[in-house]
Amino acid sequence: MIEESDKDDDTALSAEYALGLLNPVEARAFETRLAVDPELRAQYALWVEDFASMTDGIAPVEPPKSVFDKVSVTLFPEEKQSWLQKLGLIPALLGGLVAALILVVATNQGLLNGPGVSSPAYTAEIVAEDQSLLVLATYDPVDAVLRIERTAGAARDGRTLQLWLIAGDNAPVSLGVLADGEVSTVPIPDTLLAALEGGLLAISDEPLGGSPTGQPTGEVLAVGQVVTL
Repeated sequence: MIEESDKDDDTALSAEYALGLLNPVEARAFETRLAVDPELRAQYALWVEDFASMTDGIAPVEPPKSVFDKVSVTLFPEEKQSWLQKLGLIPALLGGLVAALILVVATNQGLLNGPGVSSPAYTAEIVAEDQSLLVLATYDPVDAVLRIERTAGAARDGRTLQLWLIAGDNAPVSLGVLADGEVSTVPIPDTLLAALEGGLLAISDEPLGGSPTGQPTGEVLAVGQVVTL
């Protein structure tokens, strides 16, 4: 016969297991009993349902992007993080990469070039997650410049847009502050040409005149993968 005190103990034990309060030894012992004791499984199931129902009245809230960034820092220590993780660019990069690949296909099939117009060596579509900023960058190997065409978005009042090149796990390299006009050019020195191939272009929100530290200090607004044509 099961004593009443034993039932009370099992009730408390089931609750503690459901909450993850048992130590590893106690948890393994509970799980061994759970596999062969139907009454204990029923008791545990009741606690799980009770705890889960506590959140029924709470409306779901979409967490801000900063939560993802903090979780990334916790899961991936600073010394092991790439610059993509540090800047929180991985989610935005996925959309930008798809857009860039579409651009490559269209260019290679001659859909974007008129007769007699040569294709650029590299291209990237730098896109914000919400499409609020869209910049097309194409590298002209003849003039050794990156031609920038901003088709959507602009710098915020009192701020400026700064362009960065990120190659692998290397720190971002500033390519300069973007001009106010929709079309501009950015010289690419020979020392950065190798990094451009397969690299990443990102645009951050910076103080007037650009980042005072030589690294992005404001929010990274848009990102795009550089692809070879």
